[in-house]
Amino acid sequence: MLSKAHVIAALEAKREGFDGFDLRTGEELQRYEEALDWLADQDVADLLQELEPLKRPGARPTAERTAGQPIVRPFGQRFANHQEARAWAMGVLQGVTTLAVDGSQITPSRDFTVPVGAVQVGWFENPHDQGKDYVKDIRFEVLPPDDLAGEMDEVGGYPDLKVNLRRFQLECEVLVEHMRRDAGRAPAPVCFFDGSLVISFAAQMRPELQRAYLHAVRSLLDTSEETRVPLVGYVDTSYASDLVTMLGCLTRDARPTNLADGLLLRRRMAWGDRTEAFVCARDDRLFERANQELDYYQRVHLVYLKTTAENAPVRLDLPAWLLEAEELERVLDIVRAECVVGTGYPYAVETVDALAVITVADQERFYRAFQEFMETLNVKLRYSRKAYSKRTRR
Repeated sequence: MLSKAHVIAALEAKREGFDGFDLRTGEELQRYEEALDWLADQDVADLLQELEPLKRPGARPTAERTAGQPIVRPFGQRFANHQEARAWAMGVLQGVTTLAVDGSQITPSRDFTVPVGAVQVGWFENPHDQGKDYVKDIRFEVLPPDDLAGEMDEVGGYPDLKVNLRRFQLECEVLVEHMRRDAGRAPAPVCFFDGSLVISFAAQMRPELQRAYLHAVRSLLDTSEETRVPLVGYVDTSYASDLVTMLGCLTRDARPTNLADGLLLRRRMAWGDRTEAFVCARDDRLFERANQELDYYQRVHLVYLKTTAENAPVRLDLPAWLLEAEELERVLDIVRAECVVGTGYPYAVETVDALAVITVADQERFYRAFQEFMETLNVKLRYSRKAYSKRTRR
């Protein structure tokens, strides 16, 4: 049970860590907003030359950089009400298939003597055509002890690294299958990946896990480029600072900052506005040593898009070929339209999230089914007394 009195006392003990936070953030915002104004006057060739000695300056400009033009590009359309916006959105989406994929997992529990994990990946395919049905479906996989081998921690538990990896791989595999199936369709479908294509989290993992994640993302990018089916990595709340890092490099501002790109851009953007595209050049140590040949960040463009009036812009990770093939604007309009229908969040991503989620009650049902299955094998599945005690007391 949480004690409010103890919470207040703990917060008071750390008062200095919070006091003045707004002031410090405001000072950083002013510095970097001035840098954004400076950037607007710069030419892409000069910027690339300035950044050329730096291997990973956070981001690099693309051919969209034009001297004298701010990095924020106005949407150009305004709606009197949501009804007008929805009519526009339905016109944009008419006849365009959108596909979203998301997943959940059940990680191995220390409460059972036999380790088992599971992953569930769902997809929602919407043709936006009254003559065609939408598709909702899931794929469910179980990871038996052999698939989890080597992942026991020092105290005998069963960490979730391999389950998380398998979920990620399966999400990518489902997207790859659909992109290959939809190659050549006109208009080209748009596929949503719920998350970033820039996997900095893997930098802290063991080399074999890093490579498994890298191969999964590269398969997405390769397939999207080969099939010419657009892919959108959608990050609703991003704390990335790739643009901030680039600005610090260009202005030679070595002072540390916790400023995120979204916070920097928020006040400069209205609904529907987007930034120009930038090449990802994040320095997250993922491609050191054994992974150098798998480096793909230069094939990912990042764009910030304002999808609500109040919140910071979302981050979109996009294959570089979209800009080269002049497909970027069409894809961004489809993302905007999906967000109108979903009231600030892509309807396809929202729908598949509800489809794929595994609740606590679902986990209970899974373990009951697992116990019954093990009984058919004449294997008694023992449950820890500590876990049983917790369940009966809560």
